[in-house]
Amino acid sequence: MRAMKPLSQTVHFTGRVIRVTTDEVVLPNGHRAELEIVHHPGGAAAVAVDAERRVCLLRQYRYAADGWLWELPAGKLEPREPPLGTAQRELAEEAGVRARHWTSLGTSLSSPGVFTEVLHLFLATGIAPAVTAHERAEVIEIHWLPFETACEWALAGTITDSKTAIGLLRARFAISNTPVAD
Repeated sequence: MRAMKPLSQTVHFTGRVIRVTTDEVVLPNGHRAELEIVHHPGGAAAVAVDAERRVCLLRQYRYAADGWLWELPAGKLEPREPPLGTAQRELAEEAGVRARHWTSLGTSLSSPGVFTEVLHLFLATGIAPAVTAHERAEVIEIHWLPFETACEWALAGTITDSKTAIGLLRARFAISNTPVAD
């Protein structure tokens, strides 16, 4: 994907994670538009599936969503950190496990009309214990559910977090005829 350069850009806010701008651009159809953009460094998420074909889901309190969500272990890309490194770090920190085998499940865009965030999704197998390191601002419960149950939740709308629903369904496709590695 080729990045379009703005004719002009006004910065309205720069925070710890995001930067908000108004960009004046010329669209592919020649129309000139002023767009409000939230710049985000991107993130990575892990669909961790163990030898019993259970998947790790976090039940996490999200203030912005006004409640609890089911999510994959995931986090923000740190400067110069490759997406796989982020997924590996977040799986250990949030879920207390690591994985021997990693497969890319591609990327997902969280809300491409406004956000620049690109989410990198990975299937993680060959699960082993690791040390958790939850941040003080994280309220997380770790759950291991049957993989098919989680996929059903994604399809039924019980799981409303887009990266989690997409990650689970892409992982289901990736492992549908492949045994999960120990």
